[in-house]
Amino acid sequence: MRKFLLIWLLVPFMGFSQAKNVVNVTRIFPKSDKILELEKALASHAQRYHTGDWKWRVFEIQSGPDAGGYHITEGPNSWDALDKRGDLGAEHTADWAKNVSTLTTDRGSQSYSVYDSALSTVQITDYADKILINRINPKPGMVAGTLELIKKMKKVWQAGNESVAVYTTIGSGSPQYATVTRMKAGLKELDPAFRKPIPEQYSAVYGAGSWDYYLADYAKNVESRWSELLFLRADLSSK
Repeated sequence: MRKFLLIWLLVPFMGFSQAKNVVNVTRIFPKSDKILELEKALASHAQRYHTGDWKWRVFEIQSGPDAGGYHITEGPNSWDALDKRGDLGAEHTADWAKNVSTLTTDRGSQSYSVYDSALSTVQITDYADKILINRINPKPGMVAGTLELIKKMKKVWQAGNESVAVYTTIGSGSPQYATVTRMKAGLKELDPAFRKPIPEQYSAVYGAGSWDYYLADYAKNVESRWSELLFLRADLSSK
């Protein structure tokens, strides 16, 4: 009886426990003549102020419209933890303002994304050093249709043994989904000799002609899509 009562009393606390599935991403861009100085300051800041739950993984953006920038991933955390975080102190803020941001351009961004385990084929913290991010922007009113397209792709990723983490952007501009392919074997995963092209993989899962139907649904639901390659910079990340 006592055991039952203890479990019953713990239910409210268990119910309020939030999943650590929120990632905060900051993107910064160096002044053309300050790249090495920025990297030194960024590494120092990460290793001094961003540990534990606020640990940083810093990527260098290799391609796409943001090539040349740095992609700083913090988390995963819960919304509750972010709510209670505060500003990490005056010393932290001063170091960023004086030693890091002065070496960057005015271009930059901040965003929050939530990892979706139901759509992913890899755990949130099962990382890789080289990643391919596909950003998918639904047409207005077509969020549900876009999600269905991602759900269909999950079976293709599973069949091809691809490690893909799916994120939904929250409170950070227009609705967007990001599929992050974590290339455990490196860039050779992009070679058709390593893994067949997507149309062939899709047809193998869903049958002949299915890729044409997928493309038709894609055109109905998706406004735009763009991709980028990122490489981990362990030397700039938290230790």
